[in-house]
Amino acid sequence: MRRLPERAAYDHEAVFAVLDGALVAHLGYVVDGQPFVTPTCFWREGTRLYWHGSVASRMLKAQMEGIPVCLTVTHLDGLVLARSAFNSSLNYRSAMVFGTARLLREAGKAKALDAFVERVCPGRAAQARPGSPSELKQTAILYLDIEEAVVKTRAGSPHDDDGDLDLPVWAGVIPLTLQVGPAEPDGPPPPGVPGPGPWAEAAGLAMDQVLRTS
Repeated sequence: MRRLPERAAYDHEAVFAVLDGALVAHLGYVVDGQPFVTPTCFWREGTRLYWHGSVASRMLKAQMEGIPVCLTVTHLDGLVLARSAFNSSLNYRSAMVFGTARLLREAGKAKALDAFVERVCPGRAAQARPGSPSELKQTAILYLDIEEAVVKTRAGSPHDDDGDLDLPVWAGVIPLTLQVGPAEPDGPPPPGVPGPGPWAEAAGLAMDQVLRTS
């Protein structure tokens, strides 16, 4: 990273911390010279990232050919309001991962989808009905092995110019958080049925905090 290199990190720990606090990534790729960026759910196992979709999806069909892709995740942590518009910014954590999209073989699909369910809600794979042969046939799973990755972050207060510090303008940070709300059951749960894993008692917590500790 050439601009503001002090905000960059390249180690696995930093990259995984950003990835593991998210469920949705944006996947960039090029098909016939046309760039696309597609939001998709994803999950990680070691240095491998997975995503899934319909076998009829144009996005997945293109990626099945083994094309280069760029997967990005961003957490927005705050508005940084400086005394000048130029120095105003955002507090954020972002990860950019590069690799080659590959199609997962049929033999590994059921296990991979169980891992996805567990990522979304630990303990859920043992409770919910597993995918049927028909459902598995309709689903394609792709993955990339991380070839290169970078994390970029900004945190803290505004960086005002010295000449602006006495301006009669409010300056500071407005924190922003994607927060978990109370669980909303679909009708009265049967007696003895456990709640939705770590989400059952997570109301009021930041989503990325729950995901990183589950």
